[in-house]
Amino acid sequence: MSTRRSRKDNSTREQDPTPALGKTIQRLRKAYNMSLGDLSEQSGVAKSIISQIERNETNPTLSTVYRLSRALDTTIDEVLRTESPPVFLEHQSRSGVPILESQDGLCRLAIAGPLNLVEQVQWYDFRAKPLGVLESDPHPPGTVEHLYMLGGEIEVTSGEVTTRAQTGETLRFRGDLPHRIVNVGTGEAHATMVLVLRQLGGREAVES
Repeated sequence: MSTRRSRKDNSTREQDPTPALGKTIQRLRKAYNMSLGDLSEQSGVAKSIISQIERNETNPTLSTVYRLSRALDTTIDEVLRTESPPVFLEHQSRSGVPILESQDGLCRLAIAGPLNLVEQVQWYDFRAKPLGVLESDPHPPGTVEHLYMLGGEIEVTSGEVTTRAQTGETLRFRGDLPHRIVNVGTGEAHATMVLVLRQLGGREAVES
C-alpha cells in the first residue's frame, strides 16, 4: 500500500479523484439497485476494480471514471463533485477589509460583502462622527438601500424627501435618487447598510 501511495504522489496526481468518488459511485450504484457485477457488465470495468474504487483503494483513470459515469447515467463532473462545499468560503483579516471614507473624512464604510457581488448586492458597516455627511450619486434604477441603526441618530435625504432614524430602527429608501446621510446626533452613528441593485418595479419605479 505504501508503494501505491508513493506512485500516486509522484506520477498520477492529476488523475487523483476527489475523496468522495468512491462513496459517490457506491451511492449511485445502490440507487439503481445494481450489484457490482451489474455495474461491471454495463461499464466494462472489472468488478474488482469497481470494488477498490468504492473503498478508495485505487485511483481510476479518467477513462474508467467516464465508463462508470455512462453506466450510472450521469456525468464525470457529477461523479467527481465533492459531497458538500467547504464550510468557510472566505476569511478576511481585519486589515484586509476594504474601507471607504466620505469626502469630509467623518464617515467610514467597511465593505462587508463579497466584491464579486457588487453588481447585485452590496453591504457595509457604516460609522459616522457627529455632523459627518455621506453624499451619494444615484445608483442603478430600482436600487433600494436598507439601513438598520445600531447606534446614534441619522438624517437621510433621498431626492427631495428627508427623514430620521434612531437606534433600533430600520429605514429603507430609494437609492436610485441622489441621497445623503448625515449624523445629527451628539455621538457616533453606527448602522448596517445593504444596497440591493435590482429593478423593483420596472419603468414605474424609475419614473415615479
